[in-house]
Amino acid sequence: METSAKKTVIANWKMNPQTWAEAEQILDFVNDYLESRNEKEFSLVFCPPFVFLEEVGKILKTSHFEHEASLGAQDIFWEDSGADTGEVSGPMLSKLGVQYVIVGHSERRWKLGESDDVVNKKLKAVLRNEMIPVVCVGERVRDDSFKEVLKEQVEKTFAGLSHDELERCIIAYEPVWAISTNPNARPDTPESAIESIKIIRDFLTFNFQLSTFNFLYGGSVTSKNVADFIRQKEIDGVLVGGASVNKEEFVKILSLIK
Repeated sequence: METSAKKTVIANWKMNPQTWAEAEQILDFVNDYLESRNEKEFSLVFCPPFVFLEEVGKILKTSHFEHEASLGAQDIFWEDSGADTGEVSGPMLSKLGVQYVIVGHSERRWKLGESDDVVNKKLKAVLRNEMIPVVCVGERVRDDSFKEVLKEQVEKTFAGLSHDELERCIIAYEPVWAISTNPNARPDTPESAIESIKIIRDFLTFNFQLSTFNFLYGGSVTSKNVADFIRQKEIDGVLVGGASVNKEEFVKILSLIK
């Protein structure tokens, strides 16, 4: 995937907001901001909870969002059909107009116990259904073994993909130890993030002979740190979590994307 001149901003709403009225307020607020901004230096993707996907998709096709924002999903099941209670398939998402799907998010890996093998199967389901995977990878602890942990996670997550399939992926580096919901969280630095991204890039370059990548940063992005990360040439955008459902904070983040 060739790196776009525009940065990519993905809003992962997680299990928020609690009502559709609140979701509309967020979208209206962001839409008003986009209308007031002449230059768009970013591509915007909204990843709401499953229950809001259809309605968010409708809004993104209207008003100033048209051609300005895309619809994304927070997860996918690895089978396209079957008796799998509670799951949502790739064909279902595709029919709703979903273009991007997050797989391997740290909360699913560490809270829900999703293995690298499960993430790999979900990644292949996204590709099979012609959507763009946003593949989250990142070490849980920044210790002496973090490089080997990253390499193993990346190797298993992308196992069995072709060069062309990997080229379609967006890779979101997500250091679990820096995420605010972690009780022992500490702030990440651009230098530390770039070191990890280089490890991932070098590993994939060696194994897949790929020269261009699209890397996002996803370590609790806020208006206080986004400028430091987004100005790095190795970082092509951000995956924004909790801050993306605070409409004032999210618009502030967007205003800092250059």
